[in-house]
Amino acid sequence: MRTKRFPQTALLSLCFFAGMAVADEMQDLVHALPDMGGVSEPKEEPNTKPKVVQDLSIWDEELFQKQFMGSYGVNAEIEPRVTAVEREQMQKVMDALAEEDNMGKAMKQLQKANKDSSSAIFDFTMGNLYFQQDNFVDALVWYDKAIEKFPSFRRAYKNAGLIHVRNADFALALPYLTKTIELGGHTSIAYGLLGFAYGSTENNLCAESAYRQAILLDPVTIDWQLGLARSLFKQQKFGDAVSLCETLIKQKPGNADFWLLQANAYLGLKQPMRAAENYEYVNVMGKATSASMTMLADIYVNESRWDMAADAYLRAYEIDTGSDPSKPLRAAKILAARGALGESKRILNRVSEKKAALENADLKELLKLQARIAVAEGGGDDVVQILEEVVEVDPLDGEALILLAQHYGRSVPEKAAFYYERAANIETYEAEAKLYHGQLLVGQAKYVDALPLLRRAYELKPRSDIEDYLKQVERIAKTRS
Repeated sequence: MRTKRFPQTALLSLCFFAGMAVADEMQDLVHALPDMGGVSEPKEEPNTKPKVVQDLSIWDEELFQKQFMGSYGVNAEIEPRVTAVEREQMQKVMDALAEEDNMGKAMKQLQKANKDSSSAIFDFTMGNLYFQQDNFVDALVWYDKAIEKFPSFRRAYKNAGLIHVRNADFALALPYLTKTIELGGHTSIAYGLLGFAYGSTENNLCAESAYRQAILLDPVTIDWQLGLARSLFKQQKFGDAVSLCETLIKQKPGNADFWLLQANAYLGLKQPMRAAENYEYVNVMGKATSASMTMLADIYVNESRWDMAADAYLRAYEIDTGSDPSKPLRAAKILAARGALGESKRILNRVSEKKAALENADLKELLKLQARIAVAEGGGDDVVQILEEVVEVDPLDGEALILLAQHYGRSVPEKAAFYYERAANIETYEAEAKLYHGQLLVGQAKYVDALPLLRRAYELKPRSDIEDYLKQVERIAKTRS
């Protein structure tokens, strides 16, 4: 008998995206092939290269037809029977599939032969043909029809489960995958995908159990071990996660995901500097992300290592190619709040290099941060220039108006009053502006003029300290009247 290969169009390769955020956005590819055999399931071989999906050997015509046409009765509990007539009809389908680009003919023959009373094999095969064309909606319809006709059809459950995982419909995938295993489909793929589906629905204890079964059957595939590590991490079993990640790192030291997941586990164990070592190593590998460098910088901030924190924040900004200035501005604000003014200025200076391209909101934040640092360093005219630039960008920036008023209050009270009045016209800053304006007038011994402002401030934001201050001014005003 002459052996033929099925055409490329008749080969199926399904891959789906598998992963969870580790330190915010980390993902992993898991690949699986649907069961495309006619009746019996091909023997599963350990997959030592989970990132590559090979063509199924069952698509060899001689092997495929032997499995499809000669395996009835091997396991009648999970495989539907066919009649002699149905065998002949399926043989015609096999012949059509062997012809180049003639899947349409095969589908027409199947639809013509398929009746309500026909074997579920017909419906299952229709599902497979739609699966090959990436028409997962129709494939699911036919798999469900096959299951309705033959409720213990294991391979129909398996393929439907694969599609739901492929479509990220993990809650829908669970009953199909569990039924596959219940019917005897104890394969590493079935357990691994079940673990992935459980993990994606936050059932991490079940995910752990499923991944352990997958590893027991296939200790080579890294995806199952990584999935187990993630399920341990989500259950806050940080020590176990660290140990498992150590094993993964020894196997594949160039995989940044393993280092990052272990870093997160170290953080869970309250060992931030061990985590920092991992983040630094990933950076040396050239695989750092903006998120991982920001996490590293935050660790250094908490450890009061300002220079190293600034370096990490700037590296994160560099990885982002300067496209998101809000992140370094946040970093500069954090450092300034900790008193690390020099490091904060270094970050602000880098952001200022793209000042012309900044959106108004980011520009305002940049200028106000520069003003705060200038004030802290005892600046004078520089502060005014920066704040006036902020007000020019946004005339309704109440914070900048009040800062300007406070600056002029020391030397030009009339100008200070002008800025306080402008700020008071902004609803969210009215109470603060009127309070400061009232205090300015009290400093000028204008007690009567100050009272309406102070009363309004207290009305808007009643506080005991404002109440006490208001009473003192009222007493003084009475004695002076």
